[in-house]
Amino acid sequence: MTSNHIEMRGVRKTYRFFTLDDLSLDLAPGEVMGFVGPNGAGKSTTLRLALGLISPDAGEIRVMGHAMPDGQAAAKRDIGYVSGDMRLLPHATLGWHMDFVKSIYPEWDGGYAATLIKRFNLRTEQNARSLSLGEHVKATLLLALARRPRLLILDEPTTGLDPVARHEVISEFMDVLRDDRRSILFSSHNTVDVERISDRITFIDRGRVVDSSNKEDFLERWRRIHVQLPPGATLPTLPNIVGRVDDGQFITLTTNQFSDGLMALIGSHARDVQRMNLEEIFVANVMHHREARGQ
Repeated sequence: MTSNHIEMRGVRKTYRFFTLDDLSLDLAPGEVMGFVGPNGAGKSTTLRLALGLISPDAGEIRVMGHAMPDGQAAAKRDIGYVSGDMRLLPHATLGWHMDFVKSIYPEWDGGYAATLIKRFNLRTEQNARSLSLGEHVKATLLLALARRPRLLILDEPTTGLDPVARHEVISEFMDVLRDDRRSILFSSHNTVDVERISDRITFIDRGRVVDSSNKEDFLERWRRIHVQLPPGATLPTLPNIVGRVDDGQFITLTTNQFSDGLMALIGSHARDVQRMNLEEIFVANVMHHREARGQ
């Protein structure tokens, strides 16, 4: 049995107008992976495959040591799932939902549920239809977390939340990871949230993984370099340049492998070197790979 909470190898899923192609993904215990991509990139398809809701056309998927989708019933005992699209029964109270989940999952932690009720400023007597969008997301998060799952799968959970509600939800994700046996797969196109909580980032675009690495590695090796050339001067051939914008004597270079050697080749022509945030890295990475694939 695998020691990883999620393991995907060469996974393919084809629809009429979309193909998830040759997807490989690993999520280790205690790891938070930000799964980042634009709308329609294949994030939700990947999560549905991981949950065993759909079957791959090719490849292998193991979750919590169980082959999917055949082993989904056993795997889901250790999985908590939260999506921004999830809806509670509108006329039932939050307390009713808590009792229902408790009746299914013996691992339900009533003390932790009570703590989350206070932390999220919720009331068990509230009907689901009376909850605001932020309260609804926090309620679904409570129902997932109080089961004490070893794996959390989150599909765009903060979409539409105001800044305060987003902060509360993200803070709770971070608190969960104090137990290094648990892990989170956090799918989002909001790079600010992903950058805050994730220790590993996987970029996906148009059904293919573009890049995957730990967050600090991304932030360390990507740079934007501003260059000014005197009249008649040219730059030598430079390695690891994935973006270039020319404006007369001024050139802006984007590199995904920043190094002293690269700076030595540019020499005194370099005027400024800027670090890039995760959103800038994501956009540059995706655009580079689209150009390389001729898309």
